[in-house]
Amino acid sequence: MTIRDAASEAQFRAARPDASTWLAANAGSGKTKVLTDRVARLLLKGVQPQHILCLTYTKAAASEMQNRLFKRLGEWAMLDDPALIAALTELGEVSTAPEDLAQARTLFARAIETPGGLKIQTIHSFCSSLLRRFPLEAGVSPQFSEMDDRAGQLLRAEIMEDFARGDEAPLVDALARHVSDSDFETLTSAICQRRADFGEPLSWAGLLDLFELPEGFDETALETLVFLGGEEELLQRTREMLGKGGSTDQKAAGKLAGITKPTLADLGTLESVFLTGASAKEPFTAKIDKFPTKKLREAHLPLMDQLEPLMRRVEDARAKRLALSAARKSHDLHRFAAAFLPEYERRKQLRGWLDFDDLILKARQLLNDPGVATWVLYRLDGGIDHILVDEAQDTSPVQWDVIEKLAQEFTAGEGARSDVERTIFVVGDKKQSIYSFQGADPDAFDRMQQEFSNRLAETGAGLQDASLDFSFRSSAAILKLVDLVFKDSPRAGFRKDALHRAFKSDLPGRVDLWPVVEKVEDDEDPDWTSPVDRPSSRHHTVILAERIAASIKQMIETGVTIPEDGPERGTFQRRPVQAGDFLILVQRRSELFSEIIRACKKAELPIAGADRLKVGAELAVKDIAALLRFLALPEDSLSLAEALKSPLFGWGEQALFDLAHRREAMYLWPALRERAGEFPETMAVLDDLRANADFLRPFDLIERILTRHGGRQKLLGRLGPEAEDGINALLSQALAYERTDVPSLTGFLVWMQTDDLEIKRQMGAAGNMIRVMSVHGSKGLEAPIVILPDTAKRQAPRDAEIMVAEGTPVWKLPKDQMPPAMLEAREAAQEKLQNERLRLLYVALTRAEKWLIVAAAGDAGEQGDSWYRMTENALHEGGAVEFDSPGGTGLRLQHGDWDGLPLVETPVEKVVEHSLPEVFNRPARPYEAPVPALSPSDLGGAKALPGEVGQDEDAAKARGGRLHLLLEHLPGRPEGLWPKLAGNLLQNAGDTEDLLAEASSVLSNTGLAHIFAAESLAEVPVTADLNGTRLHGIIDRLIVTADNVLAVDFKSNATVPATPAQCPEGLLRQMGAYAQALAQIYPGRTVETALLWTRTATLMPLPHELVTAALMRRLEP
Repeated sequence: MTIRDAASEAQFRAARPDASTWLAANAGSGKTKVLTDRVARLLLKGVQPQHILCLTYTKAAASEMQNRLFKRLGEWAMLDDPALIAALTELGEVSTAPEDLAQARTLFARAIETPGGLKIQTIHSFCSSLLRRFPLEAGVSPQFSEMDDRAGQLLRAEIMEDFARGDEAPLVDALARHVSDSDFETLTSAICQRRADFGEPLSWAGLLDLFELPEGFDETALETLVFLGGEEELLQRTREMLGKGGSTDQKAAGKLAGITKPTLADLGTLESVFLTGASAKEPFTAKIDKFPTKKLREAHLPLMDQLEPLMRRVEDARAKRLALSAARKSHDLHRFAAAFLPEYERRKQLRGWLDFDDLILKARQLLNDPGVATWVLYRLDGGIDHILVDEAQDTSPVQWDVIEKLAQEFTAGEGARSDVERTIFVVGDKKQSIYSFQGADPDAFDRMQQEFSNRLAETGAGLQDASLDFSFRSSAAILKLVDLVFKDSPRAGFRKDALHRAFKSDLPGRVDLWPVVEKVEDDEDPDWTSPVDRPSSRHHTVILAERIAASIKQMIETGVTIPEDGPERGTFQRRPVQAGDFLILVQRRSELFSEIIRACKKAELPIAGADRLKVGAELAVKDIAALLRFLALPEDSLSLAEALKSPLFGWGEQALFDLAHRREAMYLWPALRERAGEFPETMAVLDDLRANADFLRPFDLIERILTRHGGRQKLLGRLGPEAEDGINALLSQALAYERTDVPSLTGFLVWMQTDDLEIKRQMGAAGNMIRVMSVHGSKGLEAPIVILPDTAKRQAPRDAEIMVAEGTPVWKLPKDQMPPAMLEAREAAQEKLQNERLRLLYVALTRAEKWLIVAAAGDAGEQGDSWYRMTENALHEGGAVEFDSPGGTGLRLQHGDWDGLPLVETPVEKVVEHSLPEVFNRPARPYEAPVPALSPSDLGGAKALPGEVGQDEDAAKARGGRLHLLLEHLPGRPEGLWPKLAGNLLQNAGDTEDLLAEASSVLSNTGLAHIFAAESLAEVPVTADLNGTRLHGIIDRLIVTADNVLAVDFKSNATVPATPAQCPEGLLRQMGAYAQALAQIYPGRTVETALLWTRTATLMPLPHELVTAALMRRLEP
């Protein structure tokens, strides 16, 4: 079998629409194509689009897959028979039947027109839609909004401030013993991220057990273990002995000098004197026969006989001291979390907010709620027959819970129905699991495969285990390096027998290793004019960055070539490199990252800029912020100076100096006004903005700066198109601020000052520009030439603020203060991070198509402990040869030689001239005043019978509104769920039981069943023109048939009229308005109206003449 046949067969097999499949896909193996193929084949088999659910990891992946699918289906609709047969055969569906071809041509229309459409979305989007579909069952607001990180940060800060001033102040005081004020946000954020682990608050006894301390153990018990009496005199004699020794002994005497009467607080000092250090062969053990120095020890043997038992007791107590300290600190954490998390949830609920994690957690809670899960799954089970999961290796355990619950009905109860074939398809690659900070667990990939395999085996369906080993992306040289680098890394997800195979086996490629730029420290006494926040020109990161920029520039200018596919299948050619061919990947956005961007700009290379931007750090945003600060406070001379020098006004250094230096006024603004005639354009802008600053919202004010006064054009002209992202993000933040706060310029400036908002730029469509980004951000991208400059040795990652020991959150301590249980948790976490770092290298290496360049600056480490050394070792093993690289002799591993391939020139991009359509040059039509709007409540007339007593009007309206909610949402729901749904709807108000009883009497009345039937419509908005006035109203219940239209309005009046003629005038006018509106909407049908009195559960039809006459009495002059 040829390579092409083997690769195609593997994809055909994986995309089989009739088999559940678990697919392990190497990088570049075409998993997106397989996903698209499988969906297309499902549609060809007659599966309705709404019965397919495809879950992706990112919105970009969902969009890419949907675009590919619609492109293919659209092409099928236009192909003739031979071309369509060829397309279907390539897909794996061999058919020439006319009906099959006709069906294939209709798939595009079906996919577009199906209600709800194809469900290709992220799991967060799916959970959001699930919660919006079942808000009552989930206990969330139907109009909930998704809270961004900024709003979450402000909410946590608000709660902390209230806690510090309220009854929870002791809890905050307990935390303050361990953290500073600036660390509270880090801690509360970590608590929220770990909220699923903070279930029931762990008791003090539970923490003692976790840290292996006896029940009831405390500080007093610890002290009695160490100090038995007589230690004060013993330490005094020890100090005297040590004072007679050498410098080491005297140093120990100095430490003991501060201890007069030893207590628990002195144990740390005693340990530093009597125990070995952390780096000793046997760390933290008593220095028996090693302390004090030999001569002094032998001269005081009787004293040593008394001292050594104390030393051993200090040694024995150390583990208990650390454990007790950890237990106390973690106890403070759990007590605080037990108060903080419920309050955090309560305040989010009051605002109708759900954060990113809430979407998953609330969906999981909904699907696991025994009271409603069956109902929800029944509704979903009727709609989902095929589940596809993309990037499964990055799915967190909580997300797997949701997917598992969705698929559970495939093999149980009604879900295992025999008339519908149902499948699950999961694709992922453990080697690419790099998002542990978002909860991803690569071990869950194998665990869930086994679980689904067992479950499907019970039904006789089975789970197909498949893999994609061929890379359609990378050259054989790059794949050979990958296999050599990871051949001994099974714990990170790399199997020894899982080798990578190049689909384009003849495609030339190479891997270059540049020599390390040795570490150079910054000058200790730099030139005073040098920037304080940048490394010197001699720094190793600067040298490497400039070397990379110079190399790219030289490649482009000298016409260095790279291979590419030729015009015929299996042939190759070469072309000159372009800026867009280069993708530079770093492990983290450090100095090297910034210096590479700076060096490329200095070399005048086209570069897309950073892949992530700190909005507040963007120059364009800083310029706008300076102008806003001046508008808020005209006495802020520095901000005015910054604004004048910015592109917004374009002042030069000399002009600003002349104004500032010669001024007699204290502030810069009065000085500028005195010389207004010299700067008419500047003054016109500033005067206009100052005149409107107190009246415009922040968004409108910024938009005025950017549009009316040309600020956007000026900023982009000076700073380049990459400034647009920062400007747009600032406008988005202004809107976000206005949604949550009372808009004011001062308030928005405070919002901006404390904001660390980071925006992600889409680098996949950067055009013909160099891309510089993190490896994490490059997932899913590829490039002909990839440069990895950040491969030097990295410091060990910092420990998480909250660690998990035996499933319990614990608050971290310094490493040398950790008890065994916490050390084990730390070591396990560190091992996972090291394995993930290996997987990150895998992702970085496999982004390259033809040419991979690896470089390093600084300390490259010893053998095998850095990316650079790992690559170097693999290249030596793979037979790499030396070559002249930038900076000296390097190593090159090459497959084939592209210098002999046919050369084609890169086509010059045509400049497209854009012109506006003629309609944009025409004057706008004169303004037409809108038709006056009228609501039924504006029609006047009494709404209740004379003498009706009970609640006042406002209370009655509020009660009626709550009752309307029940009558809108309870119909169609199982009656057993009504009490819970009512509680969620009405927030368990005091009259919930009374209202539920009233609603139940209506809904249980068989004579009213047609009003609440499934085909009836609830809360129907209507609009119609009445005598030159526009009516806007909402009909409580609307029943539409072929010949008749019935509008029903609910009324909760305490007194019910006996006949329609006795109905209050206002109600008759309202129903008359509805009748007139419906007559316009449904011409030719009989329109009827009726009132449903909820107190008596009776329906009162209203004569058409009666309601029409009441309406006319209001409309006639």
